Amino acid sequence: MYWHQLRFPIKLTFALVLALTIGFHFNLETPRWAVMTACIVAGGTAFVAGGDPYSGALRYRGMLRIIGTFIGCIAALAIMITTIRAPVVMLLLCCIWAGGCVWLSSLVRVENSYALALAGYTALIIVVSADAQGKLLLAPQFAVERCSEIIIGIVCAVLADLLFSPRSIKNEVDREIEALLVEHYRLLQLCVAHGEREAVDKSWAALVRRTTALNGMRSNLMMESSRWLRVNRRLKALNSLSLMLITQAGETFLIQNSNSTYIPAHFRAFFEQSVESALDVHQRLKLLRRDITVGGNTYSPETISNWVAAATRYSLLMKGVHTNCNISRTEEDVMKDEVVIKLRSAETHHAMINGIRTFAATAAGSLFWLWTGWSSGSGCMVMLAVITALAMRTPNPLMMVKDFLYGMTAALPLGLFYFAVLMPATQQSMLLLCISLGVMAFIAGILTQRRQIGTLGALVGTINVLVLDNPMSFKINAFLDNALGQMIGCFVSLMVILLIRDNSRARTGRKLLNRLMYAAVSAMTTNKVRRQENHLPALYQQLFLLLNLFPNDIDKYRIGLTLIICHQRLRNADVPVNAELSGFHKQLRQSADRVIAARSDSSRRVLFQRLLDELDVYQQKLAQCEAPASVGDAVSRLIMMLKKYQNALVQI
Repeated sequence: MYWHQLRFPIKLTFALVLALTIGFHFNLETPRWAVMTACIVAGGTAFVAGGDPYSGALRYRGMLRIIGTFIGCIAALAIMITTIRAPVVMLLLCCIWAGGCVWLSSLVRVENSYALALAGYTALIIVVSADAQGKLLLAPQFAVERCSEIIIGIVCAVLADLLFSPRSIKNEVDREIEALLVEHYRLLQLCVAHGEREAVDKSWAALVRRTTALNGMRSNLMMESSRWLRVNRRLKALNSLSLMLITQAGETFLIQNSNSTYIPAHFRAFFEQSVESALDVHQRLKLLRRDITVGGNTYSPETISNWVAAATRYSLLMKGVHTNCNISRTEEDVMKDEVVIKLRSAETHHAMINGIRTFAATAAGSLFWLWTGWSSGSGCMVMLAVITALAMRTPNPLMMVKDFLYGMTAALPLGLFYFAVLMPATQQSMLLLCISLGVMAFIAGILTQRRQIGTLGALVGTINVLVLDNPMSFKINAFLDNALGQMIGCFVSLMVILLIRDNSRARTGRKLLNRLMYAAVSAMTTNKVRRQENHLPALYQQLFLLLNLFPNDIDKYRIGLTLIICHQRLRNADVPVNAELSGFHKQLRQSADRVIAARSDSSRRVLFQRLLDELDVYQQKLAQCEAPASVGDAVSRLIMMLKKYQNALVQI
């Protein structure tokens, strides 16, 4: 193995051993929480990244965990203070809190959802732990201890990350922005040549994914250090420019479907030459700019002229990203050009299902625990809350629950070996205890960065069932209760996800398409402020979500991309400034908004037909106002597009 493959296992081992040593040295009440936190923060980040995470990612996750823990502790104290005399009501409120936090976490950005999910199950863990031990009056002490132990675990994980050569993502960003420019040029070559539709679709989809990934790298870069603030600003603008390049290339392809002579012969010959690097693209851009300057707009296709202008700005900002130098006046003009607009989440129904799943699982577990008085009930409740809170935000919740189930099942024999054989033999030696647990962490680290299913769950589950008190008491009944509670909690979580089905996929897909339709309709405006708004990042974010929901449905992707192109055409169209047209623009936006808000297919179909009728009337009004032909053509293409794909936009 090379050093970069061993770096994360060593980092995880160091974090675990350091947390264990501090926990026993300061005689913490439950040192296993510090150890588990170090493993979850370090291991969870690596599992998501598929290897050693980049610098800053682990610290950011640790900060979110601290925030979520504090919010959860405050919520737990508030619930217990107000309902301590009614245990059923107290647990029910905790379940409602957990479900509400999961619902909200499904609506915010993925990287921030961890804090809300943690706040939800932290409150439940504190209440359940205090109730199980019959120490509800000591709840404030429980909350303070949990916060302090978690902070110790996070500090250990962050310190390990700083000591063992954290990887900077800056080099990856530099390579990716150059590779992305080359791929943009190759996409334009395909579109100019009007090649196979499947090849163009594949290239479009790949570029959307890579642009989204580059924007994610920007977030990681900001987690790493504040010295990348200038790079961050440039990358924000590069994200918009990359999306603009995709849109202009796509429009070049679509126009040729109805106008095969749109691209002059010499342009076709020019784009036949292949490129291998960003330097090649830079040289080709010089020739294109000279050709467009000499020939003028009447000689050069408009979409290619726009593409060249956007690619030139992209190249300018790319140099600034490489050097991280001061932002020049030219770059400032490029970055201040437009206001980027953000859209609301389209996954409202999915978020509601997530919240219901968490509430149903924890409420059923609470009632069963109160009714039976089962000794393993508290451990089962904790697993129900943790798994349903963390799994729901992942792209495949069922797979994550299976990962926990496999891991907790493996934790039973592994934990039994440690509990019955190794730990009794090492109880008198802190060094031997650290070595025995460190070996387990090292092996788990190797498997975790390979995304071996069940590994992280097995590590956390084993540490949880070992209890790690000082001094240790080896009660086999307590061990088996904890292990069985974990396994049953995972199994019940799996059953909840299977029984409460998430049927929001089709609903979300239809809502996303209708929002793209609304964006195209709302682009028809004479309001100067509205016309300066840049909706492209938000629209492509919706398109990327559509790609993730329907990875094999290329038709939905084509509809979405075509609607984005219609939006850009109408946004740049020279609509006449007219009071009557301005009033009709507002009416069209209201009609499109009603289509999105419709609750049934029948009412949606009626409202959609009304919108089409209004667009026909609008086209007549444009003719009466003697609008330029380009405006009428853009509106005609939108109407034709909406009529062609009416069923996909109306039905779930």
